[in-house]
Amino acid sequence: MYYCCHPYRYCPRYGYAYHPVRQLPPVDSELFYQSANEMKLLMEEVSLVLDRLAESKEFDTAVMHAAQASDQEEVQRLIESTGITSKVDVMFNPDNIRLEFTSKVGGEDCCHISIALRWR
Repeated sequence: MYYCCHPYRYCPRYGYAYHPVRQLPPVDSELFYQSANEMKLLMEEVSLVLDRLAESKEFDTAVMHAAQASDQEEVQRLIESTGITSKVDVMFNPDNIRLEFTSKVGGEDCCHISIALRWR
């Protein structure tokens, strides 16, 4: 496929000065706007969890102890006890814990934040 390199240059394919005109669809930024605002809320929720983890070694120990015992429900409960209201998926292994925060706009997923913290 041959494209002209200059908008008003002679084009061998079309035989005349060719100037392509692209028609772009109209932009609707509403979902983007809502997603950005939801993301700000998610970031506040992440801060709640990180503040709790950074302030309390006892809390950290409880989370790690439950994870070591493979007690998914207790780890989830502890993370949710920090005061968050967003949906968070908690995954852990012997080396780290990963938290994935999710929010929805109009019933559809709009934004995610994942954080991973090493503990070994």
